Amino acid sequence: MTSTSASALVQELDDAPDVLTWLNDTLTPQDNHVPLVSLDSLLADLLTATDLSAVTTSAALERTIDEVSRSAPRLTYDLHFMRDGALSLHSALATVTARIPTGTSTSAALDRLQTLDTAKRRMEAVRDVLREAESWSSLEAEVTALLAERAYDKAAERLSEASRSMPVFAGTPEYEPRRALMVSLQNQLEAALSSALVGAINSDDTAACRNFYGIFANIQRESEFRNYYFGSRRAGLVSLWQGEILEDTEVSAPVVPRQTFSAFWATFCASFLAVLNAERTSIPAIFPDPQITLSTFITSTLSILQPSCPQRLATLFNITGSSALKDIIAIYKMTEEFATSTDKIMEKIQFSVIPPDSTLDGVLPPKHTRRRSLRMSMSWRSNSATIFSRTQQSTLNDALDWDQALFQAFLDFQVEYGTLERRLLSDELASSTLTPNKNASTDRARLLRERAVDVFSAAEESLVRCMSFTYGYAAPGLVSALDASLASFVDSWTHSLTANFSVPLGASAKSEDDLADLDYSPQDWSNIQLVLHLLASTRAVLDRLGTFEGKLRATLVQIATAFRLAQHEGGVYTPGATKGAGSLLAQSPLNSAALQILLSSAESHPPIPLLTTTRASIASLARALQSSLQHTLLAPLHGHLSSYASLTLWAAPGDPKSTRTAGDLHVPVFSLSPSDIVQRVAEGLLNLPRLFEVYADDDALGFSLNTLPNIDEAYLSGLSEQSPEMGHNRRPSLVLPPKPVVLSPEAVAAAWLSSLGHSILSHLTSNVLPKIRTLSVAGAAQLSSDLGYLSNIVRALNVEYEELDGWKEYVGMNDEEGRRVIGEKLPGDQVLVLIAKMRGWT
Repeated sequence: MTSTSASALVQELDDAPDVLTWLNDTLTPQDNHVPLVSLDSLLADLLTATDLSAVTTSAALERTIDEVSRSAPRLTYDLHFMRDGALSLHSALATVTARIPTGTSTSAALDRLQTLDTAKRRMEAVRDVLREAESWSSLEAEVTALLAERAYDKAAERLSEASRSMPVFAGTPEYEPRRALMVSLQNQLEAALSSALVGAINSDDTAACRNFYGIFANIQRESEFRNYYFGSRRAGLVSLWQGEILEDTEVSAPVVPRQTFSAFWATFCASFLAVLNAERTSIPAIFPDPQITLSTFITSTLSILQPSCPQRLATLFNITGSSALKDIIAIYKMTEEFATSTDKIMEKIQFSVIPPDSTLDGVLPPKHTRRRSLRMSMSWRSNSATIFSRTQQSTLNDALDWDQALFQAFLDFQVEYGTLERRLLSDELASSTLTPNKNASTDRARLLRERAVDVFSAAEESLVRCMSFTYGYAAPGLVSALDASLASFVDSWTHSLTANFSVPLGASAKSEDDLADLDYSPQDWSNIQLVLHLLASTRAVLDRLGTFEGKLRATLVQIATAFRLAQHEGGVYTPGATKGAGSLLAQSPLNSAALQILLSSAESHPPIPLLTTTRASIASLARALQSSLQHTLLAPLHGHLSSYASLTLWAAPGDPKSTRTAGDLHVPVFSLSPSDIVQRVAEGLLNLPRLFEVYADDDALGFSLNTLPNIDEAYLSGLSEQSPEMGHNRRPSLVLPPKPVVLSPEAVAAAWLSSLGHSILSHLTSNVLPKIRTLSVAGAAQLSSDLGYLSNIVRALNVEYEELDGWKEYVGMNDEEGRRVIGEKLPGDQVLVLIAKMRGWT
């Protein structure tokens, strides 16, 4: 036998006829060959199971006995109650049966009962209407008598009862007369109470005020009571607001010095807080909804101020100009402090809504009052009440709008922040301390660096203002204002420098000993030094711009992160001192698609430039400086070429390719020497590499190579690929692609020489050669020789210029070839048109 459970063992004992039979059946093995040892073990298991079953059965029996003993007294009462109910039902059935006529069916009896019930309900309704009509007939006399007796509570109750019956007369001719009578009696009651109410409010008699509130509530005039109460409590604040004449919000300034609006606002907020702290104890003792009442008090006080707060803020700009934005932000921060203190008062006043000892019973739903819920732990019930209370309080806080009314005055200025900030920055940058100084003795390069420090300090202050005033919602307007203002600053320097490069710049610099043979005046050397220093300063401005852009981008990333966190929590980004202030920003036009695009671009990889206009302006400044430097370097060459087109040799007769002797023998001339002007130009070009060797260590030459005049981007890219990685501390050039190119000094010199070569050739082919009026055969030969020689010189500088090659090719043609080519290529080739006119081919 295997081990048997107690329940199974008890079931086997119940099924067996007696214990002996069960024992024999259990111990007798099927094969009758079980050893005694195994049988003994089986018997021990059986005894253990039997003892366990006995204990279990005994315990169950005891529980059953206890339950029966507890239920037996109740059973007698239940049986007695059932007996009484059965007797009552029998008596009622007998009475009803006796009233029913013999032969009446059950359905007819039920129909009769329904008819009687309907008649009863209608008669009761008629009775109520008659009572109401009777009460209305004496309403005016009763209320007048109660008012004469000063029984205001009873008069209010009588009017409340009458007002509840007004819907009965709706749609009847009597409704309007009764309504007019009701309003008249309510007015009489209010007039009778007004003087006593004002006295109770002024004397801070909260008990009397609460009694008066109950009277006004009975006649549905709680709003009039609030008007009385609020008017008395805010009288001091309104008098303070209207009696103060401010120096920066009044068009006609007073003779006696007055305080500014910012200082007055601090005083006003302190007074307002003092009133609110006093009302924190008074309002809960009078009104049943203290939080809503205090919120209404704040909004009504702000709305009644004249001139209004938005009007005074707007007047700041009319009197103080764009700098009023700083004052408004300071006032906004003070308002946030006021809102924070007021919010704490609201949190304190919420505990007076429901008494602490009745919070639990008042909050828990009725379904938790069953006897079964008493078995729950007290901690569970407390937590449930707390959760329900917090949810209720959160809903109440959402209904309070005092903070929105408070911050509504600033919303228009927040929406227009971008425009206001641009005006402020424009005025600051237009001041005398931030504009180029036209004094020739001033170190302009140093001055540019100093002014850049001031400008970017102002830009960082604007970033702080934006976060303080709009918490990043006005970021698109800020970026636009910064970009426009910084670009305007750089453009002002560009215009000033380009307009004054021709002015003598003070003490002239001396040339190096090894460059003394170059055809440059002391003024030219001074210009070269100045432009190099200005290029270095421009590079410093670009570096500061990059640093500032990094700060701006970090701020935008923080704003984007705040937006994502708010969306993850299922809400919107509502920063500020209170939720209402943040909600105004979130619901304003500032929360636009442009803001989301800007925040997305700030987080892009690789980073996208934010201040593109400023970068373009810096590139324009660098281009203007480079053009000025090129003009100085090429000025001697331009001077040589100024008379080149007017040389008489262009119209010289004869054919230089052969000479005629006395015996009419033709002696060929194999080549012509270049003209003196071209030789001097070539010498000047060949001297340029020496100049760049002297300035090879000046990093300013390597700045913004892509803005060099007449530079080939492909050639510049080739130089960057050929240039090895340098350990030289050279700054990158101003390039808009994300990876700036760092070139070796040799590559920088090559880029400048290429630019200079292209510039002088462009000047030659565009401004000099077209001025030649006539080319004879001899003149064409000389010009071809000059152009060929010049072409070889510029090739030594790694300059290839197709237009120069075209001039050389067409000038070298004889008349027959020229006329043939004209028929093939005219009219599209402008060089050929010019040469054909000079040679007389057309």
